Amino acid sequence: MRIPEETVDRIRQAADILEVVGDFISLKKRGSNYTACCPFHNEKSPSFNVNPTRQIYKCFGCGKAGDAVKFVMDIENVGYGEALRYLAKKYSIEIEEQEQTPEDLLRQNERESLLIVLNFAKTFFRETLQTTDEGKSIGLSYFRERGFTNPTIDAFELGYTLDKWDSLLQEGLRRGYSRDLLEKAGLVLNKENATGGDNKVFDRFRGRVMFPIHNVSGRVIAFGARILKVDKTQPKYLNSPETVVYHKSQVLYGIFQAKQAIRLEDVCYLTEGYTDVISLHQAGIKNVVASSGTSLTTEQIRLIARFTPNVTILYDGDAAGIKAALRGLDMVLEEGLNLRLLLLPDGEDPDSYVHKVGADAFKEYVRNQAKDFIDFKAARWLTEAGDDPLKRAEGISDVCASITKIPDPLKRQTLSQRVAQVFHVSEQTVISEINRLLRKQQDQHKKESDRQKDRQERQQPSGGGASAGGPSIEDINALLAGAGIDNIDSAGFGGHPGTLPAPGTRQPTIRTPISYQEEECVRLLINYGARELEPGITLCHYILNELHEIDFQTSPFDLILTLFREAYSRGEILTAGDFLNRRVGSDSPNRSEEAEMQHQAIHLTTPRYEISDGWLKHEIHVPSEEEIGILADAAFRNILRIKKMLAEQRMSLLQQKIRDSSTKTPDEADQLMTEFMHAKSLDMEISRLLGTVISG
Repeated sequence: MRIPEETVDRIRQAADILEVVGDFISLKKRGSNYTACCPFHNEKSPSFNVNPTRQIYKCFGCGKAGDAVKFVMDIENVGYGEALRYLAKKYSIEIEEQEQTPEDLLRQNERESLLIVLNFAKTFFRETLQTTDEGKSIGLSYFRERGFTNPTIDAFELGYTLDKWDSLLQEGLRRGYSRDLLEKAGLVLNKENATGGDNKVFDRFRGRVMFPIHNVSGRVIAFGARILKVDKTQPKYLNSPETVVYHKSQVLYGIFQAKQAIRLEDVCYLTEGYTDVISLHQAGIKNVVASSGTSLTTEQIRLIARFTPNVTILYDGDAAGIKAALRGLDMVLEEGLNLRLLLLPDGEDPDSYVHKVGADAFKEYVRNQAKDFIDFKAARWLTEAGDDPLKRAEGISDVCASITKIPDPLKRQTLSQRVAQVFHVSEQTVISEINRLLRKQQDQHKKESDRQKDRQERQQPSGGGASAGGPSIEDINALLAGAGIDNIDSAGFGGHPGTLPAPGTRQPTIRTPISYQEEECVRLLINYGARELEPGITLCHYILNELHEIDFQTSPFDLILTLFREAYSRGEILTAGDFLNRRVGSDSPNRSEEAEMQHQAIHLTTPRYEISDGWLKHEIHVPSEEEIGILADAAFRNILRIKKMLAEQRMSLLQQKIRDSSTKTPDEADQLMTEFMHAKSLDMEISRLLGTVISG
């Protein structure tokens, strides 16, 4: 189904890049732009840049770039249409579409189809809870006993499923969803019939209260379910299996409901269960999530890091809770986050304790009892060690081992002082132990790297290569073909040597020197094409006039230059917005071309660095590229460099033809030499104008 163009325009105009990106990561203002650690690759220093003026984002680390729609496509891994629907919902823009048919679902990709059917299941479970006798008497009564109010039930979209074999299955089939799709979503099971008859298909969840699991944007991607009757043949909790849209190691329960509060409070409380999150949320402590269904993972920690660098772990005070807290401690530190830990009184969990003492007392308890990881570990070791000096030394080494996980050396230095104070030893002793452990880690990494290298060498065939011990070009081509990458030849990686990688790819390429000058020319056109260098002469007019017989050798720069020429012939001068706002929908016949155009425009209009406000404060003038004199000189020198490189290419070609003079007449040889000398004189004149060394 197509979304009407006028609706697409309304969505794009309403979507604010800061609001859209801010739903997924915490942005910090830097100059006129905003920065953050990139959500698309792991990094410790921010290289992700958002420009609110141009309504674009770009990561200088991994190269991801685009507008608000492209960001949703990238972060949610959905198609163009689904990204537009997400933004339409966010900005309350109604989309008039026909009801989806099974044929429509088949035309969508699997991920989008699963999200749609999971949303249907969520709605079905909610309606069952609130409208059926069984749902109200069993499911709703359970939630009431837990103290959950209607607003809380609505906020977490809690539901109930009937104690029947196929209530969801039958409703799904009636709505037009296939059994295969329901099974892929983890909602139904397909059990083979041992007697050879038809397979039995039935609901995965039956007679359970339902806890929908949302992703960061609020889409339901899975379910947790708790059985209420006593049945030893059934597990108490049952979760959705992993699917295309649900990977439990990458999800935190409650992150959608908590993300704004986490950003505002600048701390995330981490618990273990669904009801812990819900009860604390209802008590007004909304910056809380849970790692339900899995031990804490690196991916979950990185998800928290999008919104805050501060984590407080709230676990039960029993042995299992202590073990879980210690297991997650080093992982949090390794990702560079600031960590505090709190163990509740023995026999209590966050859900029970907040009901017992109330919200205010619970908050006060967290403030007073939460400890940093040094105090947390030291308290356990000092209690266990008593007067045993060996146990005490073992405790110091254990705490130092956790400090070595921290990537920031300045933090490690500061924390070593804290360890010395807590254990009453010299700081140098602590530093020496930390350094010893760091060297041990490095040695282990080196040994593992050497072992991996040895395994790779043993796996390589011993015969025929382009050089001894190395794979031949044919071997590399075979490997690249298997990865979907074009072959290479002896000149470099596949394709024209001046081609650039497609947006979002990491394919290695070799660029010609002239491609950099062509890129600079296009950058000047996109950013300053309409600026007048002198009355009546725009930069676009000047560049196109100087290059009127020259085509660029590198795609997409040649295409961008062609678009400028076509527009100028109509009396128009293209601007950055003409490229930044290009449509990159999946239904576009030139989707890859449009995407590459937008990607390059973002790259060419997003400066990585800005002049510090301190320069202005001290009235230090920094010449700007936008000043007419500087801009005119930049364009003039760029044109000269392009022409110089073209002259050098022409000279190289003529030299090759002259060397092959055995097949040419004397007149042809003289003509080639004349052309060569003309190109040489042009090259020397340009070198003089540029002030570079004249080639010999």
